[in-house]
Amino acid sequence: MSITKEQVLNALRTVEEPDLKKDLVTLNMITQVEVEGLKISFTVILTTPACPLKELIKNNCIQAIRNLVHPEADVTVNMTAEVTSGQFNKGPLLPGVKNIIAISSGKGGVGKSTVTANLAVALARSGASVGLIDADIYGPSMPTMFDVEEVQPNIVENEQGKPTIIPVEQYGVKIMSIGFMTPPDQAIVWRGPMASSALRQFIADCAWGELDYLIIDLPPGTSDIHLTLVQTVPLTGAIVVTTPQKVALADARKGLLMFRQPQINVPVLGVVENMAWFTPAELPQNKYYIFGQNGGQSLASDFDVPLIGQIPLVQSIRESGDTGKPAVLLRDPMVSEAFEQLAAAVAQQVAIRNASSAPTQKVDIKV
Repeated sequence: MSITKEQVLNALRTVEEPDLKKDLVTLNMITQVEVEGLKISFTVILTTPACPLKELIKNNCIQAIRNLVHPEADVTVNMTAEVTSGQFNKGPLLPGVKNIIAISSGKGGVGKSTVTANLAVALARSGASVGLIDADIYGPSMPTMFDVEEVQPNIVENEQGKPTIIPVEQYGVKIMSIGFMTPPDQAIVWRGPMASSALRQFIADCAWGELDYLIIDLPPGTSDIHLTLVQTVPLTGAIVVTTPQKVALADARKGLLMFRQPQINVPVLGVVENMAWFTPAELPQNKYYIFGQNGGQSLASDFDVPLIGQIPLVQSIRESGDTGKPAVLLRDPMVSEAFEQLAAAVAQQVAIRNASSAPTQKVDIKV
């Protein structure tokens, strides 16, 4: 008996995408089905190249074919990815950007920018196209963290003759920061409207092109910058970074509540607990909870959002930020794996959000 493509598809209808809770065929994730005797090949289109469940999905596909089509089938599963979009109602701004993710913190000093830089690089290393806006206008840090302090972005004319900024690219990430425009030893003394205008320029006047993820590193707290962002573009979601101690959690709670306000209503993709524990280099198996324990999990549980990452307090993370080479690029598995797992979790939550939540809209509030 010869095997047909329909038999293969019927078998794959029994394989569920673990996050989206529907079968791969219904989700249009199966393509290029080829059958030649007992040789069967097809392609699974994942929702992100950073999918943490790709091996599980692949193994489930092979098992389904052998259980339901032929036990001796020679199955080849090709894996590719097409990132889903959170901007269902795209306007003239950022038409080529699929997802815009805001990274926030209730207070300064919790390592939000370090987490943002490493998340961006980890997503890029997974195969995604990534952009990064340093929206911390008064304290820009991305030029230092990416070792591009001496670089200035090029400015060209677009097809309409309008000046357009070309973002700086480093480690596979397109970057824009006010730090490229001002001397590093000069303070930026601007009123809120000027800072908001700079953010709008980074969004509207930069040639971002086609991106899977545009990550926005927000300043600490809640400010004009946050309101300007949600009023300018529809966010796919927000991530809240905190440390485990009570004072940081109290401020992180306020930051999370800002996104949950009815007039803003931005989905919170999850909580990241930075400096979750201290691990000395000479004792890599030891964990010392010097800032408290499980604070991030408590915050996430209180608001029914996932804890998507726990980043240890390790000296090499600080050193890599100072030298301009994000820690995810290091060979230290404890450090790189923490950020790679964070990137996979973020991509996973974005895919779930895009499949299950209503289309995002720009916020229209007058405050």
